Amino acid sequence: MPTVSRIANAFLAVEVSSLGSEMRSIETTDGRSWLWNGDAAFWTGRSPILFPIVGKAPDDTLMIDGKPYQMAQHGFARRRDFSLAAASETSCRYELAASEETLAAYPFDFLLAVEHSLDGPALTVAAEVVNRGASEMPFGIGFHPAFLWPLPGAEGKPHRIRLDNGAEPQMARLDGGLVAASHLPSPFSAGRLTLNHGQFEADAMIFPEGAGTALSYAAEGGPELDFRFENLPNLALWTKPGAPFICIEPWHGTAAEKGGSRALAERPYGTRLSGGESARFAFTVSFPA
Repeated sequence: MPTVSRIANAFLAVEVSSLGSEMRSIETTDGRSWLWNGDAAFWTGRSPILFPIVGKAPDDTLMIDGKPYQMAQHGFARRRDFSLAAASETSCRYELAASEETLAAYPFDFLLAVEHSLDGPALTVAAEVVNRGASEMPFGIGFHPAFLWPLPGAEGKPHRIRLDNGAEPQMARLDGGLVAASHLPSPFSAGRLTLNHGQFEADAMIFPEGAGTALSYAAEGGPELDFRFENLPNLALWTKPGAPFICIEPWHGTAAEKGGSRALAERPYGTRLSGGESARFAFTVSFPA
């Protein structure tokens, strides 16, 4: 059975499961909850870690060094039990290492470490990927946290996303779970997007480039969450129409392109690490103090 770690400070309390190193809850000390609760009526996820791919592969099949490997949407890390490597009152680090089971689907000797840490009213979720083998290792990685929509105490109020860079990035949509080759005009105006559920009838809104490294998610006249991204150039917004959550998803890598290559090394915006190298990917979200 999965175990759950609890970290807390004077502002926040966060619970993290060993299953997928996934957050189970985020609460401020005033008793308000901010993270989606995983109600199966809509979506059982809460904040899965996406590795070694983000999104789908054509027919759930990756080509690696000319050989086919079966890989489900968003990879296998979210379904694996991680080991608790370190813990303190305000942080916990879970690790997933390559095993016979993972090597059958992804033939690389990797270590994926996910650390959740608190600093005042800010939570940082950081992933470190290590290539412990000798050959080059391609992968994608992403975060998929679901926050309440409406935010606590903001029922009936408009909610918006504001990009700090004020950009109007082009949008991509999914076609059969794969990224459509042609991009669409931006739904942002001067970096602002007012959310409505109709925007998600065609699945996620994906912004492969240009969304920047910071944004805010806020209710008009209500609470605001501020996000910063590290080494995560892609952004997606997703919910199921009518569901009371919004996923704010920073990624390094996207689903395969419709009609594109099946090769893992050729997936859009993926990362490659040489033998012995490591890379860090992180997001920080600040809550009302």
